[in-house]
Amino acid sequence: MKSKRRSKTMEQQARYYEVPDMEIYMYETYLNGNFSDLRRLYKELNRKGRRQFIGYVLTEVHEEDLKGILETIL
Repeated sequence: MKSKRRSKTMEQQARYYEVPDMEIYMYETYLNGNFSDLRRLYKELNRKGRRQFIGYVLTEVHEEDLKGILETIL
C-alpha cells in the first residue's frame, strides 16, 4: 500500500508534483473545484508550509475565494 505524504515543505511538494509554485497550484486546484484534492495537498504540508499557504491565501487570493479556501482546509 502506498504510504501517505506528510510533513513536506512547499519546495519538496513542488518538486514532487512537478509544478513551479505550489501555492498557485493549490489555489488553482480550489478554483477548478477539486476541494478534496486541496484538502489532501494541505494536509501533506508541514507546519511551516501550512502557514506559508495560509499567508499566501490571506494576501494574494481574491476576497470571494478566501472564505471558501479556509473552510475547505480547516
